[in-house]
Amino acid sequence: MSLPIIEPDAPQPNVPETTGPSKGNYAFVSLGCPKNLVDSEKMLGTLALDGYTLVPDPAKSDFVIVNTCGFIDSSRQESRAVIQEMLDLKKSGQTKGVIVAGCLPERMEKGGLLSEMPDVDHVVGVFGRDEINRVADRLVGGVTEQRELFRPAPITALDDRARLRITPQHFAYLKISEGCDRTCTFCSIPMMRGKHVTKPIEMVIEEAKELAADGVKELIIVAQDTTYYGLDLYGEVRLAELLRQLEHVKGIEWIRLMYLYPVHFTDELIDVIAGSSKILPYLDMPLQHINSKVLKRMQRRVNAEQTRELVGKLRDRVSNLVLRTTFIAGFPGETDEQFEELRDFVIDTRFERMGVFSYSVEPGTPATKLDGHLPDDVRDARRDELMAVQQRIAFEHADSLLGYELDVLIDDQATDDENIYIGRTFADAPEIDSNVYVSGQDLEMGSMVPVEIVRREDYDLVGVAPDIEIVE
Repeated sequence: MSLPIIEPDAPQPNVPETTGPSKGNYAFVSLGCPKNLVDSEKMLGTLALDGYTLVPDPAKSDFVIVNTCGFIDSSRQESRAVIQEMLDLKKSGQTKGVIVAGCLPERMEKGGLLSEMPDVDHVVGVFGRDEINRVADRLVGGVTEQRELFRPAPITALDDRARLRITPQHFAYLKISEGCDRTCTFCSIPMMRGKHVTKPIEMVIEEAKELAADGVKELIIVAQDTTYYGLDLYGEVRLAELLRQLEHVKGIEWIRLMYLYPVHFTDELIDVIAGSSKILPYLDMPLQHINSKVLKRMQRRVNAEQTRELVGKLRDRVSNLVLRTTFIAGFPGETDEQFEELRDFVIDTRFERMGVFSYSVEPGTPATKLDGHLPDDVRDARRDELMAVQQRIAFEHADSLLGYELDVLIDDQATDDENIYIGRTFADAPEIDSNVYVSGQDLEMGSMVPVEIVRREDYDLVGVAPDIEIVE
C-alpha cells in the first residue's frame, strides 16, 4: 500500500537545530485528519529538538512512529494495516522498533492494542504526544517494561508551537481547541479526545505569528467544534473576536475556517466573515442531515428550520460564498421520506462542496442502541445517490467558472511536466477539495497567480497563467 511517509525537509525557523550527535534515526507515518496532523507535527518538533533524525525510508530507520486514526472502522483498519506493515519490516530486521501513537490506542484504551499486536514496542495515547521523545529514549535504550504511555485529557490547551511542519511552507493548520462537548450519538471523538478545551486567544495569536514568520500565507483553522471556541474558557463563544485579532497578523493573506458546527454560529460571526479581506468566503459546516427527527436522534441540537435559516443568512450576507458540508446517509431509523427530504435539500441548496458517509456502527456510541438500523446495501445506495446528485451540482459549478480569471495559490509542481503546476482557488481546501492545474513558467510555490480557467477535468479545473499561449 502507499503510505503517507513523512519526508524530512529543510530545517524550519520555528524548530531550532540541535547540536551534537543524533540520538537515532526514525521514520514517521501520519494518518487521519488535520487535527491529527498538527499532533504529528508537534511530535516531529519534539523529536527534532531532542536530537532524533527524521529519515524518509522506514526500512532504513532505527524505529518507526505511526500516528493513527481511530474515527471510524475504515480508518481503524487502515491504521492496523500500516502498523502491520511496519511490524513486518521489524520482523525482517529492516527497522528495530515500532511506536504506535494517537487515536487508535486511545480508542482501544490501555492494554488493548498491545494485546492485539504484541510485537508493537511502545504505545502512546493522544495526550502523551509531548512525551514522545521519552518513549523514543526507552525504545532506543532497550527498555521493555512500561510500554504504554497514556495521559488524561488536559484541562488546559496543549501548546502547538515549535512544530516541525510537514505541510508546504505557505499553508499551515492552526488548531484552536481540543476535544468536544457535543454528544452526537454517532460520534466517538469525545472518547478519544475528551471534553472541549479552548486554546487562549493570546496563545493562538502567538502561534499564528510564529507560522507567519515561517512563511505561512494561508492559515487553516481547525478544531473538533470551531464555533464552540471560547465557551468553556471565557463563558461565551469568542471565535469572532479571535478572527478579528488573527486578521492583524502580518504575512497572513488567507484564513480558512473548517469544522464550523451550525450551533453557536452567531450573527456577529457572520458579520466578521462577511466584512473581512482575509477570511475566505469558504465555510466548512458539517450538517449531517436536514430532517428534524433524524437530527434529534443524532442529538445535533439543531432542527431543519434553524439549519435552513442559517444557510439562507450565509448565502445572503457573505459574497461569493462557497459552502462545504458533510452528510450521513442511512442513519438508524431514517425512512425513505426522510432520505428524500435530505436529497431534495441537497438539490435545492446546491452546496459547492459536499461529502457523504454511509452510517458507520461505532462501538460505544449511543447510536448503536437505537432501533431501526438499516442494511449496509441500503446505507451505501443512499450515499451513492446523494453523491450522484452532488456530482452534477459540482460539475455545473465548475463549468460556470470557465473563461474567468481566478487567483490561484500555487502548491506544487506536477511531477510529469515542469511547466504544469498544481494550485487551489479560495474555494478549495488542501487534500479535500479540487485542484487547479496551471500551465505556466517559473511559478513559485506559495505565490498567488491570476489564472484563466479554460476547461474542467472531472472535479478539477485547468487554466493558464499570464504570458502562456492558449493552444486549442
